[in-house]
Formats: sequence, structure tokens, C-alpha cells
Amino acid sequence: MNRHITNTISRLFGRFASRSFSKPVQGFINRSYVKLMGLDMSEFDHPNSYSSLNALFTRALKTERSFDMKSGVMISPADSWVSECGKLSEFDALQIKGMAYDVRDFLTDYRSPESEKWLENGSYVNFYLSPKDYHRYHVPIDMKVKKAIYVPGKLYPVNIPSLKKRLNLFIENERVVLECEHDGKSFFLVLVGALNVGKMVVNFEPQIETNTQTDEIKVFEYSDVKLAKGEELGYFKMGSTIILIAEKDMLDIAVMPDTHVKFGDTIATLK
Repeated sequence: MNRHITNTISRLFGRFASRSFSKPVQGFINRSYVKLMGLDMSEFDHPNSYSSLNALFTRALKTERSFDMKSGVMISPADSWVSECGKLSEFDALQIKGMAYDVRDFLTDYRSPESEKWLENGSYVNFYLSPKDYHRYHVPIDMKVKKAIYVPGKLYPVNIPSLKKRLNLFIENERVVLECEHDGKSFFLVLVGALNVGKMVVNFEPQIETNTQTDEIKVFEYSDVKLAKGEELGYFKMGSTIILIAEKDMLDIAVMPDTHVKFGDTIATLK
């Protein structure tokens, strides 16, 4: 099939970012990127130690972060900017102020049929990971993964200018929908691709391959995938967006739009 130009650009950039140059050249590239983007490297290895731009993008923390271990506390899955959050208006969420989209279309008809009942008037949080952020994402609360849905799509940028001008951007873009459960309550974590995000990696499901030449939606169902709060879930190769959508009366959201959070910060408590 003919893929959208955003997919082609992202694949080409991914090839460059994955290439390892000589140590002096790679060090110069890495240091230049750190300076250009304003990366805070205080929790990471020196830029010269990474063998490629992708290795720098997907850098791991040198030491584990602490977070609230109480079972009723949900933490941020990533270092990110909260672009929007709040309650769904029936089934509508905001991709940015003044621009709503239907989460049923976003989550696809491959989600569990019973989710139609608990999605209405639920809650949501949008986490935007900029190119300068730490790109790994983590489990926000002890959870069981019931289903993973890979949805091929375009790779429009998900920065603020793009969100403001393109209606239903999240629905058009490639994404991985994770249907999850905690203590009998249901929620979705959705990884949304973006321009120059060559790949989205899901650690527990190696069969998910993003930004390929397929237009086929793929569904994976599970009975025994249990993940602990804080566990690494995967990573973006460049910045993108994670969207949390929870059932009605599950969460008291503790963050506000237009604020920055870090992986491990408390973002909500369970009701």
C-alpha cells in the first residue's frame, strides 16, 4: 500500500537516527541535539556514551525514581506535559481546548463491547512527550492487560500547533491501545505515534511492529499479563503522546492542564 508522507518521513529519519557514526562524529551529533533541544541529562549518562541518536532518545534512567507505592495512587507514566485532562462529555475528550473527539472512534470497535457502558462520562489525561523528554513510559498503577490493539495510521505531529489545526488528529494517527484493569476498574492507555516516531515499543508484546507497510489492525488478547506500578512498559523513538482514559467514577485527577509532570509524580487517586 502507499503510505502517507508522514510515515515515509518518519521511516527515513528513523534510519538516520539508528545509524552509528564514528565516536567523534556521534558525540558531536549527540551533544548538538542535547544543546539544541535543551535536554536535562542530570539523570542520564553523558551524551557521548550513546552509540546513536536513537540510543540517546531512548536513554534509560541511571537510578530508579521513587514514587508513592500506595495501591490507590496512580502515577504519571512518563515525563510529559499535560495538554488536557478532565471528564469526558458523554464520549467526547479534548485533544486541545475547543477541539473534541469521540473516544469510541479513537479506541476502535475492537475494544471490549462492555466498555461502551463504562466509558461514558469517564475521565482522561493527555500526556505529551516532547523531543527533549525522557522517552520511556511506565506502568501507572498495578494492572492487568486484557487486550492490545495496534491501529496503523498517519504520523502527524502532535505538538500544540498541529493539535490546534487538525481535527481528530489522534484518531488519524497510528496508535497502540491497551485495555487494562485494576481492582475491578477498567481503563485504557493509548500510545499515539507522531512525526519522526519511527517505532513505539511495547515490552510485553514483541509482535507489535509500528510504522510498517501494513494497514491491518491487529488485536492481541491476554489472560495472564500483569504489570506492576513503575515497571517499564516500553518507549517511543522520539516524542509523542500517551492518553489515559478511565471509567466513570474511577479517578480523582490531581493534575491540571498546561502543567509538566515527571514519571513517578502522582496524577490521580482512586475513588
